[in-house]
Amino acid sequence: MADVDQGSSPPSDGAPQALDPPNAIDTNGTDVVNATVAKFVATPEGTALAYGSLVFMALLPIFFGALRSVSCSKSKNSSDMPETITSRDAARFPIIASCTLFGLYLFFKVKRNEIINILLYVWLCGNVTSCNTQCSLFRLSPFMNRFFPDNLAIKQYQLLFTQGSGESKEEIVNYEFDTKDLVCLAISSVVGVWYVLKKHWVANNLFGLAFALNGVELLHLNNVSTGCILLGGLFVYDVFWVFGTNVMVTVAKSFEAPIKLVFPQDLLERGLEASNFAMLGLGDVVIPGIFIALLLRFDVSLKKNTRTYFYTSFLAYIFGLGLTIFVMHMYKHAQPALLYLVPACVGFPVLVALVKGELTEMDGALLCGTLEDRDSKRQPSDYEAASFTTRPPLPLPHYYE
Repeated sequence: MADVDQGSSPPSDGAPQALDPPNAIDTNGTDVVNATVAKFVATPEGTALAYGSLVFMALLPIFFGALRSVSCSKSKNSSDMPETITSRDAARFPIIASCTLFGLYLFFKVKRNEIINILLYVWLCGNVTSCNTQCSLFRLSPFMNRFFPDNLAIKQYQLLFTQGSGESKEEIVNYEFDTKDLVCLAISSVVGVWYVLKKHWVANNLFGLAFALNGVELLHLNNVSTGCILLGGLFVYDVFWVFGTNVMVTVAKSFEAPIKLVFPQDLLERGLEASNFAMLGLGDVVIPGIFIALLLRFDVSLKKNTRTYFYTSFLAYIFGLGLTIFVMHMYKHAQPALLYLVPACVGFPVLVALVKGELTEMDGALLCGTLEDRDSKRQPSDYEAASFTTRPPLPLPHYYE
């Protein structure tokens, strides 16, 4: 989480990054700090509103994304199949993240901000298109069902792209949609145009929540051990790049994209035109979120009609995020959220498993593939395990912060 005055000018390349506690804070390595120019001192009410809103916004995609990840794992539709992260992918995540982050840092240091931001908009448009073609921003179609009249004629459409001809004909894209999806596409497009033209923080949050929801829903860990590898590696990554260098600060200050959730601390004074933001990077939502979703699927696989591990990890996330804010204000220094979120989200469920005597079962549970695979406890072959991952996981917005 970080406060940044968008009206303040960034520090020079050679100048040290001046922190202005408590208005210089961060939670996932998005160490965006207030410049000393146009310094804004937030009121206690404004600070409490901003951080409370950020915590609430962070919980929404985790909770609903985890619930949707269960139904996503049951889906037979190839367009809704999740990306499964294996232990090898998890081990490579921090390395890919570090290389990407440092590469962006080098670009920004040689004043190539415009090139990066152009490429970023291309990436953003691709992701927006992907979100739209999967029932649009926030996957609105199921929600919109209640607003369509029952007598409204719903037409079905199909988007089909193939390659080759005859027996060598290969299907590239086969997407079915209807009138409701087109309405949702129009709504999403309006939000996209609004963000591109105005860069308004509300539009930024709509995109951020949509990305986070899709990430938690569609990125699946194949077992708890893989989740521990991923979170442990990113724990080291976050701490190193925040406390060890100024790389994270420089990149986060130079990057213009909906890769974070923001909420103004001066909302009470300036309304929707407020410009002094507290921030939470999407990586601090998606990374713990996919682990919490994993534990929900583990609860489902136990068939005990309880959600013990899901609620434990969900409450642990709230505790970790609250602890981050507390330490940040206590020591008046930027804090990487994963420093507190990882021990909480991993430690509490493991303690519960130890008490219940289910630690071995938790570690050995197969939580990828179909529900039938999980119910039978069948371990996949090397070929099947490889087939769960169709491509290496794409860098999440967390990497760029």
